Amino acid sequence: MWPIRRPDGAWWLEAWSQRVADGAVRLYGHEVGARRAAEARAALESTLLAAIQDNLEIVVWAVDERGVFLHQAGKANERAGLPRDFLIGKNIFELYKAQGNGELIARAIAGEPAHTRSAPLYGQYWDTWYVPVCDERSEARLVGVSLNISEAALAEVELRAKLELVERQQAVIHELATPIIEVWDGVLTLPIVGLVDTARAAELMDALLQAVTRTRARFAILDLTGVEVVDTGTASHLIKMIEAIALLGAAGILTGIRPSIAQTIVGLGVDLSRVVVHAKLRDALAYCLRAGRR
Repeated sequence: MWPIRRPDGAWWLEAWSQRVADGAVRLYGHEVGARRAAEARAALESTLLAAIQDNLEIVVWAVDERGVFLHQAGKANERAGLPRDFLIGKNIFELYKAQGNGELIARAIAGEPAHTRSAPLYGQYWDTWYVPVCDERSEARLVGVSLNISEAALAEVELRAKLELVERQQAVIHELATPIIEVWDGVLTLPIVGLVDTARAAELMDALLQAVTRTRARFAILDLTGVEVVDTGTASHLIKMIEAIALLGAAGILTGIRPSIAQTIVGLGVDLSRVVVHAKLRDALAYCLRAGRR
């Protein structure tokens, strides 16, 4: 086979000779460019497939119409502990019966493409694509590409565990941020620490009202010992909490107001005339005990 240069491109010619009866030699030939191009494409595809199988964490396999393995190759075989050609000759339905995807494979052999995600097998996790083969010239009826995603799957499991831990921590923080204590029968206390903004005030109010309803408390003490700064918004939130407590038939009491906070509340013109206020938590508890005996 050799090329013949032409203006429109090379023309590949295959030739052979034959000696005839009179001693002459006849030369035969025909153009084989299409065949050569097909062979080149096949060689390239074979090279690409080999490069993919040898360098990516995949297993490429093929089965016939009965599910018998015809091909098994790929770098991921090593990770799965599969010897070379271990699958060839075995039946996929019998070998992986416990996986429970026999019906899916049967449909794929019949011509329906499929995809399974993160399936555990051989101690690894796999994404597998099932590609039907419709070429009657091929013995294979289904080609599979199984991608080893164990690292990603384990990372996802680890991330999910971390998110669950964060959620548990947030729940603990939330409980610590709203520590409602039943200090006596019918008496609740809510130590408030830090800034009380709109979002936190809503959480405090919701938790406190639920506790009042659940315990049927008669008194709810809001202890401001841990609050260093009070603005108009904070004072408004406190008054609303006390009003909401009163609607449930309980009395709201303020305690632990610092001198600086007292000056701020007076300067803001907040009306606390209808609110029971005590300097210390002990005084508020004594008030509740006396009032409870009446």
